[in-house]
Amino acid sequence: MGAEFRRLGRLRGRMRIALAGAAVAALVGCNEKNAYVPPPPATVTIAQPVQKPVTVYAEFTGNTAAVNAVDLEARVQGFLVSINYKDGQPVKKGQLLFGIEKDQYQAQLDLQKAELASAQAKQTNAQLEYNRQAQLGRQDFASQKAVDDAKTNLDAAVAQVAADKANVQVATINLGYTAVTAPFDGVVTRHLVDVGALVGYSGPTKLATIVQINPIYVYFNVSEQQVLTLREGFAKQGISLKELRENNKSMEVEIALQTETEFKHKGKIDYIAPQIDPNTGTLQIRGIFDNPNFELLPGLFVRVRVPVNKLPNALLVDDAAIGSNQVGSYVMVVNKDNIVEQRQIKPGQLDGQLRVISDGLQPGDQVVVGGVQRAIPGNKVAPQQGQMARAQAPAPAAPPAATPAAAPAAAPAKP
Repeated sequence: MGAEFRRLGRLRGRMRIALAGAAVAALVGCNEKNAYVPPPPATVTIAQPVQKPVTVYAEFTGNTAAVNAVDLEARVQGFLVSINYKDGQPVKKGQLLFGIEKDQYQAQLDLQKAELASAQAKQTNAQLEYNRQAQLGRQDFASQKAVDDAKTNLDAAVAQVAADKANVQVATINLGYTAVTAPFDGVVTRHLVDVGALVGYSGPTKLATIVQINPIYVYFNVSEQQVLTLREGFAKQGISLKELRENNKSMEVEIALQTETEFKHKGKIDYIAPQIDPNTGTLQIRGIFDNPNFELLPGLFVRVRVPVNKLPNALLVDDAAIGSNQVGSYVMVVNKDNIVEQRQIKPGQLDGQLRVISDGLQPGDQVVVGGVQRAIPGNKVAPQQGQMARAQAPAPAAPPAATPAAAPAAAPAKP
C-alpha cells in the first residue's frame, strides 16, 4: 500500500509541472503581436500589340435586287395552247415559254400578203399606163389631163402597196405575239394562267415573271457624313467620285449574308446617285456581283463593306482584352514596374479576333490579355508573357459601345 501511494504522488507531481509549463507558454504567446502577410501579386498574361498591314472598310447594310425583272404578258387575244417551261426553271434568251393559238393570226397574215400582191400588180399596171401616157403626151398624141390621170393612178397604187406592206408587218407582229419568249437569260416564276384559258381578251394578261439574277445588284444608302468619309478614302487611293461615274473606273465592294462569317462575295461599284436624297439625307450606291450559282436572291438583306483606306503598320489587340466605361474603351497595360495602368483607346474594326487600335497604344506596350479581371489599376502584378489571339473570329462587329462598366473589385484591406 505504501508503494502504491508513493507512485501516485509522483504522477501528481509530474502533472502539476506539465500544467505549469503550459500556463507559462500561454502567457508568453499572449504577449506576441499578429504580423500581416500580404498576398502575392496576381498573375496576368501580357502581350505586345500585333503590328501588320490592315485594310480599313466602311460597313453598311444593303439589299439585293435583280438586274432585270419583267412581267411576261399575252398581248394578243386567244386561248393558251402550251406552257413550254417548268416553274422556276432557268431559261435562255429567246426560249419559247408560252404558246397562244395562232391560226387566226396566220390567216390574217396570209390575207394581208395576198392584198399586198394584188396592190403590187396594180402598181405595175399603173406604172405601165403612166409611162405610155407620158410618152404620148410628149408626142402630142395624148392630152395633159390623160397624163395627169395616169400619174394619179400610179401614185394611188404606190400608196396602196405601202399600206399593204404595213398591214403585212402588223399581221406578222401579231402572229409573233402568239409565241411568248424569254427576253433575256433568267429564271421564270410559276405560271399564272393554265392551258386552255382565254388570254388577252380585255387587255394584256400577265402569264408569269422572268427575273435575271446573274449578275445581281446590291443597293445600299450612305449618309452625308459617310459620303465625306468615302470621298476621303477614295482620294487616298487616287480615285474620285467623278471618275467612278464618268470614266468607268471600278471600285471594289464586298458583301456577306446574315448567316455568313466572311465577306466572300466580291463585286464592283457601278452606280453612284448624282445627288443626296433630301428626304432621307442619304446617297444611293449600287454594286454588281457575279451570281452564277444563284447563291444571292433578290430582296435579301446583306452586310456591305467598301475599302476606304490601307494602314501599313496598324496596331491590333485581342478584342477580349478591350473593356468599356463611361469615358469609352480601354485596355489594361503593365508598365516597367509591373504596375497596372488603365489606358483609354480608340478601337477600330475587327480583323479575326484582333481589333485595330487607331489611338492610345504604342507598339511596345504590354497589354493584359489573360487574367484581365485580376488586373486592377494601380496594383502590382506578376506578368507572364503570352501572345495575341490569331484565330479567325465570327462576323466583324462594331467597336465596343461606351457603356458604364462595373467598378473594379476592391484591393485586399491592409492592416
